[in-house]
Amino acid sequence: MSTRTVDVVRIATKGPGDVSGLQNLIEQRKLDPASILAILGKTEGNGGVNDFTREYAVAALCAALAPHLGLPPHEVERRIAFVMSGGTEGVLSPHITVFTRQEVSSRDHAEVAGKRLSIGTAQTRDFLPEELGRLAQIEETAKAVAAAMADAGIVNPQDVHFVQIKCPLLTSDRVEAASRRGAKTVTASAYGSMAYSRGASALGVARALGEIDAGIHDDDVLRNFELFSSVASTSAGIELMHNVVIVLGNSASSVSPFEIGHAVMRDAIDAGAVIDALNSVGVPVGSGPAAGRELVNVFAKAEASPNGTVRGSRHTMLEDTDISSTRHARAAVGGLIAGLAGTSAVYVSGGAEHQGPPGGGPIAVIARLVSA
Repeated sequence: MSTRTVDVVRIATKGPGDVSGLQNLIEQRKLDPASILAILGKTEGNGGVNDFTREYAVAALCAALAPHLGLPPHEVERRIAFVMSGGTEGVLSPHITVFTRQEVSSRDHAEVAGKRLSIGTAQTRDFLPEELGRLAQIEETAKAVAAAMADAGIVNPQDVHFVQIKCPLLTSDRVEAASRRGAKTVTASAYGSMAYSRGASALGVARALGEIDAGIHDDDVLRNFELFSSVASTSAGIELMHNVVIVLGNSASSVSPFEIGHAVMRDAIDAGAVIDALNSVGVPVGSGPAAGRELVNVFAKAEASPNGTVRGSRHTMLEDTDISSTRHARAAVGGLIAGLAGTSAVYVSGGAEHQGPPGGGPIAVIARLVSA
């Protein structure tokens, strides 16, 4: 197995089209564009079907990177895994997180002990509209997760701490295209299809990592919430028809100066899980100085509890016709994490169907070993 090093940098953005921070790092030779493997971002859109800040951000990044890579912009998106999550409600601050990976010739075991951060990517084939939210999407996602694990050099599923997926959604045109072929989509609602696609993708992660048994059916999606992944984070968007999979974990093949850990929030106010996730990589609450540890970013899922309560108290997130429940959830969970992590530039994605227990969700933390 080859030895690799992975680097991670979080860059603030002034808007979805702002690439100045990334450009500055490239111009200062602090970041090699040829080594970029994935970019995750939070954009200040609504996170819904018509949130075009996600596509705008990807287009801007591709245009900025194309000259450095000697590729046309549309080819950049095939080379780099982009996942843009819309919605920076409350204190959440727009930003991107850039992951790079490079091969190294050797490993000094005396200096690097244990497993370090590794990253792998993969993509599914394009889906037919009628496959979204169903077994086909689950199975293809599971295959892609396995491929991304292999790409990351991760053998043990227990070493996987976060799986980020960008998945498609349905539009009226896509629903109509299926109907013309005599096929029926899982729903005719574009907004409703986002939940189905997110849920099926998450179940694909759970299947790949052995978190659920092989026996799973179409009817389990958005119905059997006892089935979930403790490390899946899925976001739906209009800009693609396949799943983009990014696996983050720790691997013995990595000599990266970073580590990743995770915990699972059982509800939207589970401060204990946030603290556990921070502690898993040696970062103290409040992001104060730690012995050789520095917080890089926090990645989490958030959703309004489907039973309408949080620890016995009624919430109204599902009954607000002015603001989507996913926006409420991002703001609530984002505020909790920001307060404990000591920064509002954290990645919180709404809609956690089959991503952690109902009303909760996974939370992962990446830390840099300052002395490494």
